[in-house]
Amino acid sequence: MKPDLATITAFVTVARARGFREGARLSGGSASRLSEQIRRLEAQLGVRLFNRSTRSVTLTEAGEGLLNRLSPAIDEMELALDVVNSFRDRPVGNLKLNVPTVVARLILPKILPGFIAAYPDIRVEILTEESFVDVLAEGCDAGIRYDEALELDMIAVPIGPATQRYALAASPAYLEMHGTPEHPGDLLEHACIRGRFPSGAIMEWEFERGDELIEVNPGGPLLVRPGGGTDLAIDAACAGTGIIYLFEDWLKPWLDDGRLVPILQDWWLQFPGPKLYYPDRRLVPSPLRAFIDYIKAHPWTV
Repeated sequence: MKPDLATITAFVTVARARGFREGARLSGGSASRLSEQIRRLEAQLGVRLFNRSTRSVTLTEAGEGLLNRLSPAIDEMELALDVVNSFRDRPVGNLKLNVPTVVARLILPKILPGFIAAYPDIRVEILTEESFVDVLAEGCDAGIRYDEALELDMIAVPIGPATQRYALAASPAYLEMHGTPEHPGDLLEHACIRGRFPSGAIMEWEFERGDELIEVNPGGPLLVRPGGGTDLAIDAACAGTGIIYLFEDWLKPWLDDGRLVPILQDWWLQFPGPKLYYPDRRLVPSPLRAFIDYIKAHPWTV
């Protein structure tokens, strides 16, 4: 007896989700049903497709080979079904985006409420991720990143402000006790609050004034992971722990009320805003197409 389409789809779902629970969440089914479908498929094929433990579910070599052959066909089937969706008055379906925390904090709040109101039949799921990931492997329709982190062979559409800036700031108490830096190089003599990415890298602080570009790597008493640890870093800076370097828009409430004081403003680095990126393929799922059309029709306003 050959496996049916539902069983094959269950296999692809679990493989892409890297687990039964996550697969059930994404598919709207149950983990126990997915597990039963996979056991039945393995029995029909006479080969183990997954290695299971209490901590993880991973593909065997046979499972990897099967997934690689099935994925293009499943993707094409989903896109073919989505063509029918385009004949509806309003698109229906799921839109899953992979974004860094800063985008979820500063960009999407000004876009998603209007988009969701315009397309109530589309369910949006946001996955925040600080490390570089393959959006397709994560089961996402598209990602949002800055230029230096964009994947190759992707279509990129600007989203949000055309430019942004990093801001350098400290509390009045810190500056009163330690003095105010007058040049980026002076930061090497100050306590600075730094961020370490999941990869282990600590991003150097960059400053520019005219044609002059300076990179510094100061030390300090506190190291946090960007995203989840950012609010802690801001609270520490307000308490006088050290100098913070972060997106200007993120620090704006604290700069406006005086809890933080801007430092070296004529050196603040300006850079291009983020971009929505997605695979270059013939058919784009209708929820993603609707989102692309929406952000193009609603230019960013500050």
